[in-house]
Amino acid sequence: MLGMTKESGSASDEELGFEPGSVRHVAIIMDGNGRWARARGLPRNEGHRNGVRNVQEIVKAARQADLRHLTLFAFSVENWHRPKAEVSALMHLLDSYLTAQADELKRQEIRLRVIGRLEELPRRVSRRIQRLMEETAHFDRWNLNLALNYGSRTEVVDAMRAYAQAVQAGLEDPEALDWATAVRFLYTRDLPDPDLIIRTSGEHRVSNFLLLQGAYAEYHFTDKFWPEFEPADFFAALAEFARRERRFGQTSEQLKSPRSPSSLRA
Repeated sequence: MLGMTKESGSASDEELGFEPGSVRHVAIIMDGNGRWARARGLPRNEGHRNGVRNVQEIVKAARQADLRHLTLFAFSVENWHRPKAEVSALMHLLDSYLTAQADELKRQEIRLRVIGRLEELPRRVSRRIQRLMEETAHFDRWNLNLALNYGSRTEVVDAMRAYAQAVQAGLEDPEALDWATAVRFLYTRDLPDPDLIIRTSGEHRVSNFLLLQGAYAEYHFTDKFWPEFEPADFFAALAEFARRERRFGQTSEQLKSPRSPSSLRA
């Protein structure tokens, strides 16, 4: 499933258009399964099945790109409002994917993580996820992060609740609260912020996905539906990202000669 690393004969840097390992974290909003199926006269669930198959191909591409973190938006908190039969099918596909790919993830030494309210997923699915996370927890080079039952606003609410409880327990001082402290209460507390966020299907929304973590991320939008988003498209997005100049709120000259906030006000 996960394909070649550079050592085993993968494409050269020139062919890829970027240097493998130069990007730490890419997140993807996998959108368009239903429309992909409808355009082909297929049932909606067939689009989801092909979307799951494509996850395997993009994880393979991420491994070839030596990408340390790949985060996939697989199921949002809003998705519970979809028809019950569709939600049930999605949970079944998730369970089947984890069952089929468990040995391969371990063989390729890829750590599985989940961000979101895991405890609200069906018990069978949550137990399987928890077991696979435990079995891969010792891997530290490649990480597949699944955003399941995730929403950025829900994440903020959960973080605020956890922080308030810590304050009540005397473990945190509100007067000392800063961003570094707040990060410790997010689902992504031990993950780097995404460098690049990709959305498929021609939509240009961020859809409540990594709103805080993506504050300085670059975005890449493509018209392709998720089931047809190929490794070549993934590599092209990384190559385009490599050509961008990231400023993080500063001008090019400020980045070359960083100064303190006080000196900027002088």
